[in-house]
Amino acid sequence: MSGIAVEKFDIVKKWGINTYKCTKQLISERFGRGSRTVDLELETQIELLRETKRKYECVLQLARALTSHFYSLVQTQHALGDAFSDLSQKSPELQEEFGYNAETQKLLCKNGETLLGAVNFFVSSINTLVNKTMEDTLMTVKQYETARLEYDAYRTDLEELSLGPRDAGTLCRLDVAQSQFQSHKDKYEKLRADVAIKLKFLEENKIKVMHKQLLLFHNAISAYFAGNQQQLAQSLKQFNIKLKTPGAEKPSWLEEQ
Repeated sequence: MSGIAVEKFDIVKKWGINTYKCTKQLISERFGRGSRTVDLELETQIELLRETKRKYECVLQLARALTSHFYSLVQTQHALGDAFSDLSQKSPELQEEFGYNAETQKLLCKNGETLLGAVNFFVSSINTLVNKTMEDTLMTVKQYETARLEYDAYRTDLEELSLGPRDAGTLCRLDVAQSQFQSHKDKYEKLRADVAIKLKFLEENKIKVMHKQLLLFHNAISAYFAGNQQQLAQSLKQFNIKLKTPGAEKPSWLEEQ
C-alpha cells in the first residue's frame, strides 16, 4: 500500500513541476520575456482551419434554419391540400377549382419533401465535416500546442541551468534537464508531424466533400424552384439519397441532423 502511495505522490509531484514550468513559460511569453518556438507555416494553416471551421459553422446554422422553415412550409402545404380536397368533395359548385388547387398543393408538398431530403443530406454531411473531421484535427492541434509549450518550458529550463555554475549538483540537474528536454522535444516533433499530416488530409477531404455537397445543394434548389420534378428526383438518385417511406405520419427531416 505504501508503494502505491509513493507512486501516486511521484505522479502528483511530476505534474506539479510540469505545471509550474509551463505556467512560468506561458507568462514569460505573454509578457514578451520568454522565447517561443514558432512554425510559421504550420501555425498559419492552423489559424486558417479555425477560421474555416467558424465559417462552416455559420453555413451549417443557416442550412439548419432553412430546413426547419421549409419543413414548416411543407407541413402547411400538406394541410392546405387536405383542406382543399375536403372542400372539393363538399362544394359541388367549386369542385373543379378546389380540386386542382388540392392537386397543386399535393405536388408542391411532394417536391418539397424531396428537396428536404436533399437539404437534410447536405446538413448531415456538413455537420460531420465540421463537428467530427475538423474537430478531430483541432484536438490534435491542442495536443501539439500543449507539447510546444512544454518543449519551450524545458528548453528554457535547460538553457538557464547551462548558464549556471558547473558544480557536481548542477551537473546532475543538468543531466536530468537534458533528458527531460529531449523527451519533450521528441513529443513536440512527433505531434508537429501528426498535425501537418492531418491538415493535409483534412484539406483534401474538405474539397472532396464540399464539391459533392455544393453540387447537390445547387441542383436540388434549382430544380425545385424551376418546378422540374424529374430533375429534382434525379438529384437525389445521383447522390444515393433515399427518402423516408411514403405515408409516414410525420416525416421529420430534423431527426437525422
